[in-house]
Amino acid sequence: MSTTFPRTRKSKPGYDVDQVEDFLEEARRAYTSERTDVATVTARSIRKLAFAMAKGGYSPEHVDSALERLEDAFAARERDRAIAELGETAWYANARSEAQEILNRLARKNGKKFARVNSFTTGYATKEVDAFAAELANYFQHGAPLTIDRVRTVAFRSAKGGYREAQVDHLLDAVIDVMLAVR
Repeated sequence: MSTTFPRTRKSKPGYDVDQVEDFLEEARRAYTSERTDVATVTARSIRKLAFAMAKGGYSPEHVDSALERLEDAFAARERDRAIAELGETAWYANARSEAQEILNRLARKNGKKFARVNSFTTGYATKEVDAFAAELANYFQHGAPLTIDRVRTVAFRSAKGGYREAQVDHLLDAVIDVMLAVR
């Protein structure tokens, strides 16, 4: 019986134990590998990871916390490898370029920062996204405090005619990538 993480009660859903264990083994192999070609596990792939739910599975809170630490470790390794390959100047120039692209998006007028879904479909509430976009802009332009955890866990209400979720999520991923790059 595996005890990698605490488990939920037998009647409560948690992450599928076998899926989590299989992924952790794959991540361990990928992290310890000296190969520098295209990796199967990356910081971004960890961020996008989802497990099936199963009664009595691993505690989602504990697994998610471990995945965040794992994402940080993979991002640091990816950054170190890229700096070794490209040089520190090129690495930071790339991060600045990505940050500028984010700022260009954030500079759009409120209500127009992202494509919107039609009035019969739900998307992210525009006012909430615009308010968080102001936080992001303040972070990038003025160095205002903002944590990666805040970006990882931000949640927006659904609203008819709101912003297209995939576009907002893509921007948030880009923000996390830049924040991890300059850590």
